[in-house]
Formats: sequence, C-alpha cells, structure tokens
Amino acid sequence: MVLARQLRLLLLGAPGAGKGTQTSRLVKAFPTLNALSSGDILRAEVARGTPLGLQASKLIEEGKLVPDDTMVGVIKNHLLANDWLNGDALWLLDGFPRTGNQARDLDKVLKENRADINLVVELEVDQKSILERVEARWIHPASGRVYNLDYNPPKEPYKDDETGEKLEKRKDDTKEVFGKRLDKYNEEILTLREYYQKKGIWHGVAGETSDIIFPKIKDLILKKFDRP
Repeated sequence: MVLARQLRLLLLGAPGAGKGTQTSRLVKAFPTLNALSSGDILRAEVARGTPLGLQASKLIEEGKLVPDDTMVGVIKNHLLANDWLNGDALWLLDGFPRTGNQARDLDKVLKENRADINLVVELEVDQKSILERVEARWIHPASGRVYNLDYNPPKEPYKDDETGEKLEKRKDDTKEVFGKRLDKYNEEILTLREYYQKKGIWHGVAGETSDIIFPKIKDLILKKFDRP
C-alpha cells in the first residue's frame, strides 16, 4: 500500500505497550515506510560493546534513560546514514523522543532538514496488563523479534521461528525494573503529549491487544495520508 503523502510518524506508548509489534505490522502494511527504533539502536550498541553501549547497558539495568543530547545525536546520525533526514522520506520513530525537551531538541534537527514529524500516535494500554505480561516476553536478539509465551508464542518453545536460534530474556524484563520504567514514563509523558497536542498532530489509540489497536492506526494513517 503506497501513501499519497509523506508520513513521518512518532509512535508513543508505555514500555511493554506493543510499539515494536505495531511497528512491524505498519512496515508490512506500508512498504515505503522505514522504521527506526531507539531501543533496537541501543541494544545493537550494547551488543557491539561500544562506549555508548556500555553506558546504555548500565542505565537500562537500573531502569534509567540515556541522556537527551546523546539520544538526539544518535537518532540524527541514523537518519542521515539511511538518507531519511529529508522531506521526501517516509519513516516511523519508535521509542524516542520520550520527554518534551527531547521533542523540542529533535524538532530543531528535523525542521532544519524539512523532515518534521507530522503524526503522533500514543498507544493507550492498561499498565496493569503490561506488568502482568512482561515476564512472559522473550526476544530474538539478532533480529529484535519479540514473542510472548501467553499470546504470541514461538512455534518451538524458546526458539526463534525463522532461525531456530535460542530466544533470550532482556535484563530489564522484570516487574521491578519495568515498574520503575512505567513510573518514569508516567512522569514524563504529560509534557510530551501536551507538546504534540498543541501542534495538532497527537492521536490516542486505545486497545488491549495489537489486533484491536492496529486497524485503528491503519485507518488513521489512510484517512490523513492516502490523498494529496
């Protein structure tokens, strides 16, 4: 499905709300849409043992966030490297920015390159449900594919469907660490939400499962970007 207008989407939501799942489904539905996940970037840096990766690893284990200026620079560099920092590109940002200050700093970079975010979707998922399912989540580190033993299990227990490689648990996928991350998210989302609401591009999409949420996001995109 090809859109008539360039979509530059920011996907917001609490940790564990399903941003990664929605990103995968949106990229399949709209093949010209490129995805950039701040979490995947950081995990790749951790795996390579870079200075940023070592810093991020320690912060993630403590339930903390990487500094704003560092993350803005990381996002900018990845957009440039993929030739997505321009007005002709279509992309989706997953996981960044997380605060009003980050949004303002990122907007400066995007505006300079005529690549402003033009749609913000916040996934509204009950956070009690998030905590209940977090410990059932497993990942394939090399690809970022996510499985949940309760509602999206791998075909063979604890193995990736495509490669057969062993799945792993993220160090931060515990109720204790996740509880801290949710508290932090709830503190910071208010100013971020207000920032994009004032720009007139914020939309909340509610649902308990990805199958409920995805059609709503898809319909919203088609309504706004499927005509010149």
